[in-house]
Amino acid sequence: MHIKTIEPIAVSLPMLKPVIMAGEEIRRADNVLVRIAADNGLVGWGEAGAAPMHTGETVPGMAAAVQHLTLALLGRDAADIEGALGAMDGRMYGNHGAKAAIEIALHDLAGKNAGKPVHVLLGEKKRSWIALLGVIGGGDLDGDLRDAEKKKAAGVTAYKIKVGIDAPENDAARTRAICEVLGQGMLISADANQGYSTDEALRYVRAVEGCGLDFFEQPVMADDLAGMARVAAATKIAIGADEGIHSLDDIRRHHESKAARGVSLKAIKLGGLRGVVAAGRLCDSLGMSVNISCKTGESSVACAAALHAASVIPNIAWALTLTHGQLSQDVTVQPLPASASHADSLDRPGLGVDVDEARVERHRVGHATRNVA
Repeated sequence: MHIKTIEPIAVSLPMLKPVIMAGEEIRRADNVLVRIAADNGLVGWGEAGAAPMHTGETVPGMAAAVQHLTLALLGRDAADIEGALGAMDGRMYGNHGAKAAIEIALHDLAGKNAGKPVHVLLGEKKRSWIALLGVIGGGDLDGDLRDAEKKKAAGVTAYKIKVGIDAPENDAARTRAICEVLGQGMLISADANQGYSTDEALRYVRAVEGCGLDFFEQPVMADDLAGMARVAAATKIAIGADEGIHSLDDIRRHHESKAARGVSLKAIKLGGLRGVVAAGRLCDSLGMSVNISCKTGESSVACAAALHAASVIPNIAWALTLTHGQLSQDVTVQPLPASASHADSLDRPGLGVDVDEARVERHRVGHATRNVA
């Protein structure tokens, strides 16, 4: 089975409602799908969301990167994913989102060809049931309280509150009110998306101490390990890193600096599923907690990929964040099956979701060249 064609497809998907976070309002999901066809007729799909604040990549940039990387991949054995990763790194530095979309599509293709689910290609399955983390990110107190009540009634037990979008004291008051609504026995986190200075983050953690917050993600800029460590030293709340994690070395640095007790892992930051799984194993060896997350507005394609990774890593104490439920229209025949509270592992060959190419075309923006071996 050899790679015959690779096509990057830019899509813009409608959201059910905007997601408001520090430095960004997402009203439509701008993503790149990658379609890889093999010479035996099978097709694999991958996806990466545009994430200028996470990876520095935009949709046009990722589409161009996929086209550039294609020249190193056409004609290769589609099941040799390690070889493909090496070939991509040899042709282009960085661009982890574009590489992740290709790598996910290769896993989908290899799994379909072998008749095995993607998680079998990644390692031994550790769990069949994964708790989902519900995001509360409307930016206004009344709306967020209604959202929290709705999610709690639906059985959600893990939450992320978007902060860093107001003064720390106002964000803290909103956090405390949400925690009060959710009550005891929940996993509750806050995510500032780099939105605070160190002093502001310190004011926030002091104001929310004791309210039930379990961890606080990326309080300051991604490269400010000293600031992260200062915040971590000032609170009993576990500090997590997200935008600051792009490699195994980043995880080690955060651990050694006592800057974080856990991390959020995304395929777009680590170059694909194998990077996520390797990072999950490293975190387990260091005693760090893990959340696996999709980028806001990624479809059932990327979410299925994240679910496979979550099925095999040693620990996922901070739950799994799927984002296809934020979309009013998906690109698959049926959305990835998941309840509000959890998802079951996918055991069909490949990713286990079926892309509807007519829906893809409906949401396509611009045009990219299909490269053929």
